[in-house]
Amino acid sequence: MDDGNQTLVIEFFFMGLTNHFQHQVVLFVIFLLVYLVTLLGNLGMITLIRIDSQLHTPMYFFLSHLSFVDVCSSSVISPKMLTDIFAETKVISFFGCAAQLWFFCQFVVTECFLLASMAYDRYMAICKPLLYTLIMSQQVCVQLVVGPYTMGLISAMTHTTFAFRLPYCGPNIINHFFCDLLPVLSLACADTQVNKFLLYILAGALGVLSGMIILVSYIYIIIAILKIRSADGRCKAFSTCSSHLTAVSILYGTLFFIYVCPSSGFSLDINKVVSVFYTAMIPMLNPLIYSLRNKEVKDSFRRMFERKKFLEMRSSLL
Repeated sequence: MDDGNQTLVIEFFFMGLTNHFQHQVVLFVIFLLVYLVTLLGNLGMITLIRIDSQLHTPMYFFLSHLSFVDVCSSSVISPKMLTDIFAETKVISFFGCAAQLWFFCQFVVTECFLLASMAYDRYMAICKPLLYTLIMSQQVCVQLVVGPYTMGLISAMTHTTFAFRLPYCGPNIINHFFCDLLPVLSLACADTQVNKFLLYILAGALGVLSGMIILVSYIYIIIAILKIRSADGRCKAFSTCSSHLTAVSILYGTLFFIYVCPSSGFSLDINKVVSVFYTAMIPMLNPLIYSLRNKEVKDSFRRMFERKKFLEMRSSLL
């Protein structure tokens, strides 16, 4: 296309999830509740870990960052999605779309590598318990958290820079409810093969790297658990990993469905549903998984409420 005849796009329009008013009402109520539970659950988890000294361990240090990332990733998508549900024109500026894609990539990749750091932590706790405190020092924990944020930053910078340096001259309607990379690239007025190649290479490399860390860690963990003679000991060791395994299975299974399975085999509507799951539901599920399946977290909640009840009783007596 001749550059002189191009009209550069300055905003994009989302097609959204549905145009039926009754469906919009139901979706708005559901997503609003999901977002509020996400904020309450993750911020509550962060607060609990911060105020309870018994949770000042590497495992819960990583969990607090996982909760922080879940709050951020949900807040990148959910508020805009909620405001767009009833909007007749679901519009986002060019730079707003770039920012949404940047932070979305940042937090998704960060979460994958945080789960890898947590797998390594569980490996050290179960396979090398005598050296755990020595090896998992505060400095090492900070490095295992800075690493995921750095990998997320590299991924976000790469994909967003390469995607938004392309010319966009219309159409400007994104068949999605947020600025995901592939729907945005489909609107570019240029060859996007390099961008798609970069997406699959970088996403594949990062996914394989974080996945291999988790897989190798759990191979060693399973071997160590099988060597434990007592059934109670094996159950106790496995219970410390069950929450993490559940979170890993949900996130990696969903991302695999979206980005690895052939897109031709699934309709865009199904992809939207799956996208809703990993942008809205997973950030809500993680604190529930770790609170309902973790005895230490439940005990901490119980201590916090008992302390609050005691303080209320003492203040009423005074």
